[in-house]
Amino acid sequence: MTGWIFNASPVILLGKIQQLHLIEALSPAFRIPRAVVEEIGAGCYGDPAVKWLRNPSIAGHIVDTPTAPPFLVQWDLGAGETAVLSLALAENASVVVLDDLAARKFAQTFQVPLLGTLGLLLRAKNAGFLGKIAPLIHDLESAGANLSQAVIAHALALANESP
Repeated sequence: MTGWIFNASPVILLGKIQQLHLIEALSPAFRIPRAVVEEIGAGCYGDPAVKWLRNPSIAGHIVDTPTAPPFLVQWDLGAGETAVLSLALAENASVVVLDDLAARKFAQTFQVPLLGTLGLLLRAKNAGFLGKIAPLIHDLESAGANLSQAVIAHALALANESP
């Protein structure tokens, strides 16, 4: 099965900047592992991501994951990251959407297609769902995203925008 497999931080961050609709718009076949849902659900009940996950239309996108292979377990990632990557490895055709640096390194090492929150915003702009991403990058930073100035500059250059 193809489609994007989401980890907690992109869902939480998109909720904080009121852009959760982009998930369904960009990847109608998206999935969220139960371990990720549990992680997000541990947050504040009023959190937009928690509310979004309680929407009945999202229930069909919440999936169980296969047992993690030993080489993935050895990376000692969080439960959500491990679930996302386990599912992607089992399917061998999905894009993982995650921001965690160690999980991103695993994905790159094992050639798992990868997208982060900023990459998702770039795709949304390219697809015509967003006019500009610069204000959203500012919103992400205000929401607690840890983005280096080099990453921000690169994203803005790819979007043909100035800071």
